[in-house]
Amino acid sequence: MDVFLNFKDLFLSVWEKGILGINFVEILIGIGIFLIFLIFRGLISKLIIKKLEVISKRTTNNLDDTFVRSLIGPVRFLPIVLGFFFASYYMTFETDTREFINNVNRTLITILIFWTIHQIVEPISYVLSGLGKILTRELISWIVKSIKILIFILGAAAVLELWGIKIGPIIAGLGLFGVAVALGAQDLFKNLISGILVLVEKRFKMGDWILVEGIIEGIVEKIGFRSTVIRKFDKSIAIIPNFQFAENAVINISQTTNWIISWTINLQYDSTIDQLKTVRNEIENYIKTHKDFKPELGYAVRVDSFAESSIDMYVRCFTQTDDWDEWLAVKERLAIEIKQIVEKNKASFAFPSQSIYVEKK
Repeated sequence: MDVFLNFKDLFLSVWEKGILGINFVEILIGIGIFLIFLIFRGLISKLIIKKLEVISKRTTNNLDDTFVRSLIGPVRFLPIVLGFFFASYYMTFETDTREFINNVNRTLITILIFWTIHQIVEPISYVLSGLGKILTRELISWIVKSIKILIFILGAAAVLELWGIKIGPIIAGLGLFGVAVALGAQDLFKNLISGILVLVEKRFKMGDWILVEGIIEGIVEKIGFRSTVIRKFDKSIAIIPNFQFAENAVINISQTTNWIISWTINLQYDSTIDQLKTVRNEIENYIKTHKDFKPELGYAVRVDSFAESSIDMYVRCFTQTDDWDEWLAVKERLAIEIKQIVEKNKASFAFPSQSIYVEKK
């Protein structure tokens, strides 16, 4: 009988002392409080967030949709913060343990605040997108990413300060490390600055067809911090350092408003003056009257020079279209028309030729 009484006394002693000075009754109640908030978290996900998503989808703009999606994480994290706070507030801790629990609560609240600010940055990008004439989409993306990184760093610094970790020495050490890295990574910073200049000056954007003489020609797929990804016309990928676009002339072919046709037609030397004039006038009339061309931008059809084996006629005109495929079709129609005009007037195209004189002895 004494054994059972001893076990009872030992059990009640352990039950009252519990863990870290907290009796098991408080622990169970604290766990119960935390579980209630976890259930509340599930209700928030299923009812409130779903309802907000349905309401936001009824509107025509994407701002509210993005705002709701960005806050899903922090809203689901809020019941966990509240549950831990109320559960720990109910329990009785020793002084040192209480200070530790308070720091955990402060940390959770700090994380919640900075996480919310971090997530709100994304909807702000939609507001900035309205400044399309000033800021490009890529530059806005860079700004948003930079702000997010800054918020993350500030949040981490705030959490470290809560736990008594001084960030001043860390920042000083990172500063010295940064100087060392900067000296060894000059090309990296040069590319970074060049990339910012490309975006600020709006030299090109994703989807543009660009040409950098002697370096690259293709479609821009991605503008990164250090380099730009370009899809060449053979479908291969080229990754070009951004400084190439700052130090070289960039031709943005996608910004062409009217494509130009510039040809030299080679006619035989036995062509008569009347034939030359007639061919010239008919080609000029075709360019002036056909819907494919825009003569108000300027055009020229002139006998230009006497080459080694031909009389050269220069043809230059602008097309109505700014589409590449349509421009090729316009060129084809003009080439066929010129051939018909030349043949109709019984003139002939010249071929490179060379006369050889044999001297008889």
